[in-house]
Amino acid sequence: MIDATQPRPTVQALRDRPEADVLIIGGGINGVGTFRDLALQGVDVALVERGDYVSGASSASSHMIHGGLRYLENGEFRLVREAVVERNALLRNAPHFVKPLPTTIPIHKTFSGILTAPFRLLFTHGRGKPRERGALLIKVGLTIYDTFSRDGGSLPRHTFHGRKASHERFPDLDDRFRYTATYYDASLHDPERLALDVLRDGQQEGAARSVNYVSAVGANGNAVTLRDEVSGEEFDFTAKVVVNTSGPWTDLTNRALGKPTRFMGGTKGSHIVLDNDKLLAATRGNEIFFEASDGRIVLIYPLKGRVMVGTTDIDADPTKPVVCTDDEISYFIDLIAQVFPRIDVTREQIVYTFSGIRPLPRHDDVAPGFVSRDYRVEKLDLAGTPLLSLVGGKWTTFRAVSEHVANDTLALLGKKRAQSTANLAIGGGAGYPKDAAARARWVDAHRGAHEASFADRMLERYGTYAAELLAALPVAQQSLEHAPDYSREEIAFLAEREEVVHLMDLLLRRTSVAFVGGMSAATLQEIADAAAPALGWDAARTRAEIEVSTANLRDLHRVDLEHAGVAPLTR
Repeated sequence: MIDATQPRPTVQALRDRPEADVLIIGGGINGVGTFRDLALQGVDVALVERGDYVSGASSASSHMIHGGLRYLENGEFRLVREAVVERNALLRNAPHFVKPLPTTIPIHKTFSGILTAPFRLLFTHGRGKPRERGALLIKVGLTIYDTFSRDGGSLPRHTFHGRKASHERFPDLDDRFRYTATYYDASLHDPERLALDVLRDGQQEGAARSVNYVSAVGANGNAVTLRDEVSGEEFDFTAKVVVNTSGPWTDLTNRALGKPTRFMGGTKGSHIVLDNDKLLAATRGNEIFFEASDGRIVLIYPLKGRVMVGTTDIDADPTKPVVCTDDEISYFIDLIAQVFPRIDVTREQIVYTFSGIRPLPRHDDVAPGFVSRDYRVEKLDLAGTPLLSLVGGKWTTFRAVSEHVANDTLALLGKKRAQSTANLAIGGGAGYPKDAAARARWVDAHRGAHEASFADRMLERYGTYAAELLAALPVAQQSLEHAPDYSREEIAFLAEREEVVHLMDLLLRRTSVAFVGGMSAATLQEIADAAAPALGWDAARTRAEIEVSTANLRDLHRVDLEHAGVAPLTR
């Protein structure tokens, strides 16, 4: 149990020894990836995150691990090749959360885009209006994509289907579609949990330390002033190298450190999650990757028994919270109707929405949809201490990005790399069973007195990290009435062992309770009551957490706990 009257142990670990070889500011996926990489090299590294881990841009992803098929049109061949290699590696290294995903593109034109694509590639780099891509252009792109996938790839090559075969496979598709193309990328069912696995791998190494809800608020010479966002206390921390992995907020962090920059130009991406059985069935287990007539991409993605629809690409201000707007919701519903016109989709079917800001580089007059997804590292000086700023980066390539940042950091420290992370299993992916027989053996070896079906469900949810949970949980558990897929004991385990500070950490990032919908005031009360003893919350703190969570779900995720449907936009 956490003693609420005492400083958090993770914060105290920084205060007791306020120095390290490296201080990482920002606990999104690229920050925790760099933390893991450096820790594995034996570096004394510390990481701070102003909110919860992966609660910013990394929590608003499209739940995909992909090579970026459409980045070929921008001429970003190096990025696509790297992304495909990293996708294949994640399928091997994190098989508990990263799985093959058939992706189907419905197409209704043959030659569209053939003339404009080369000019955009060679000259304009996206400054013009996007144009719809036809079957021939998509065929060329998928052929190149398959070529990149050959090296170490385990996914099938793409297939192309004409009108008859397309409508036999997807009978609910609009009649105007003349072709479909199906290729494979990968799904990332639980990005937040994968990030926690990456973080945990680093925490287990030597002197590595990390803490959430601690922000970098200033500089005192070459020391970074940190503030505990829970207690409000501030203290200075020194390092030989400071690494800024704040994502969309990189410029704001540099400004706080007295080094103003203009590196970033992030764009907002929003998603909605629908509870619609007919739409779920219509996808046939495929992500539908649909292109509107203006060239914008929309994905219709079956996930956790729901259908996620996204995403938009709109310039955004990182100083302000982002939320899925009424216009974006209307846009999504309209485009679903263009793909599956005979399926009724309404706002009342939306159970969850989320938005985030992509950590893209400043792009001036380049159209948001064509801003480079590549990354770079900028070097500044903080009173004699190197300050590295990561600009760009995406989920798929986080390991390669982290390796790049770690290599630059090691060079500044005068140290050599001790090991590669390229073929290293991540968290609960270590020892994850590869087939049904191996799975049955794992379950039998680790279930203890639990039912085999429960142990198998925990393996699916947590990977082989489930062994620790199965050993800790009692056989007789109290299922939550309003979140029946979880028990009081499982919630308490997560609260105690996974650095939970607020109720929202549990609802959004340690579980899928909010994502799949069905949230109510009773759900919040039940989960808060289950977590409270492990976190040392009294009745007043529990009420406060419920009130804050209710407001956040309403204002940022448009979840109406009192009525069915989407909460009204309040700002």
